[in-house]
Amino acid sequence: MEKELIVHSTTSGVEIALLEDGKLVELHYEETDNDFSVGDIFLGKIRKLMPGLNAAFVDVGHKKDAFLHYTDMGPKLKNVLRYTDGVMNNSIQTPSLDHFRVEPDINKNGKVDQVLAKRQHILVQILKEPIGSKGHRLSCEVTIPGRYLVLTPFVDLIAVSKKIANSDERKRLQTIVESIRPKNFGVIVRTAAEGKKTAELHEELSNMMAKWDKVFQQLRQAKPPVKLMSELDKTTSILRDLLSDSFNRIVTDDKDVFESIKNYLNGISPDSLKILTLYKGNKPIFEQYGVTKQIKLSFGKNATMVSGAYLVIEHTEAMHVIDVNSGHKIGNSNDQEASVLAVNLEAAEEIARQLRLRDLGGIIIVDFIDMKDPEHKKHLQKVMRDFMLKDRAQHTVLPLSKFGLMQITRQRVRPELKINTTEPCPACNGSGKVIGQRNLMEDIENDLENILHSRPKSKLFLHVHPFVEAYLRKGLPSLQWKWYFKYRRWIKIIAEPEYQAAQYRFFDDNEDEIRLNQ
Repeated sequence: MEKELIVHSTTSGVEIALLEDGKLVELHYEETDNDFSVGDIFLGKIRKLMPGLNAAFVDVGHKKDAFLHYTDMGPKLKNVLRYTDGVMNNSIQTPSLDHFRVEPDINKNGKVDQVLAKRQHILVQILKEPIGSKGHRLSCEVTIPGRYLVLTPFVDLIAVSKKIANSDERKRLQTIVESIRPKNFGVIVRTAAEGKKTAELHEELSNMMAKWDKVFQQLRQAKPPVKLMSELDKTTSILRDLLSDSFNRIVTDDKDVFESIKNYLNGISPDSLKILTLYKGNKPIFEQYGVTKQIKLSFGKNATMVSGAYLVIEHTEAMHVIDVNSGHKIGNSNDQEASVLAVNLEAAEEIARQLRLRDLGGIIIVDFIDMKDPEHKKHLQKVMRDFMLKDRAQHTVLPLSKFGLMQITRQRVRPELKINTTEPCPACNGSGKVIGQRNLMEDIENDLENILHSRPKSKLFLHVHPFVEAYLRKGLPSLQWKWYFKYRRWIKIIAEPEYQAAQYRFFDDNEDEIRLNQ
């Protein structure tokens, strides 16, 4: 699979498009002045305890207080609080946890007022962006991510990605990490670590420990609320998570962004510098690489597939609903069961792409076309799971229910991406209503009377939509003849196919438009 990252810089931020085999699968936007990104670590202050919600509201410097639920505090909360207080009052003078006494886990069924107090200082990390009227969601389970590893302070655990299937490789990585990890730090081994040497993993672990040292140094002189560590910008964080041998192009149209990516690649993968390009063409970069066209085709209520089948995507307060429609594909087929399976499999691939592209989260209900064969149902579920493997968000795909519905849950980290690809109707200006036929005729006749009063001897030409022209000429006598008998003037009517239904204009014999507001 070939991957391309197209980065477009605007006055207010950066737009990032990820393409896989030429298909747009992810679209991100990062504001230049955004100081609150997922992954940022803050020293916050407890503003309010909400025992009814079993949560706390935390001031991290944003206009809205952030939300910290008891389940997001993590079992090692006592260690986080004690370490934070110790560093701030200088009783802890090293970022190392070699001599740190680890406290027992908190009660997983406990209450917020048993572990936190109002105005208490607390080390937190942004877990989710604000969604709707809610502020940021926080976690006290601080993690420092790298390309191959994720560092987790106060946790005595090594976890290897389940996507690394080879048992020997899993054991090898476990052994390496066990030999290099610092005491009282846990490590999560990411899929990208497969096949990597000890030196590469050790170098990255050292870099992550340097970041933890930076958090420690900032914490020593911090006054909440304050940011202690920033996550990478959106472009480099995508590269950190996705960069592999399958990447064949990284293009940006901004020199500063180009230098930033260049410096990052030089640090993690110098060989990848050859695929980085600074775009200098005349066309907008998204148009040049076909991103603009795909955005227009991919967003909206309906998403059409190559075969002619299409998806209808609806959104409710509680969930997203996707309906699979066959279009004309199945009607002419001799083997209907096979055709239904083919459409459902094609839809599964497009649904997996749409979930990533729109960043749909929460509960997604998919109404596939009904299938009778149990083997076809099992195959569809397997294929759906396979397509979803490319998705970085945590997700679960459940089997088809007896009603033919598939339920998918997907991690919701940021608001759903919505792009309006429609334009206001030129006839109604987006109101959804156009002038009624009777009112249109009254408006035309009122304007006609005013013109005849001000220009009693001018020849008049009325330009209208062809439907209106036909209406004015129909019947015996027609409206055109009624005007002649009433005003003793012949009004020539000319059809204009490019006019909107309610659009009309009067012209004189010099072909000059007669404007009534003059």
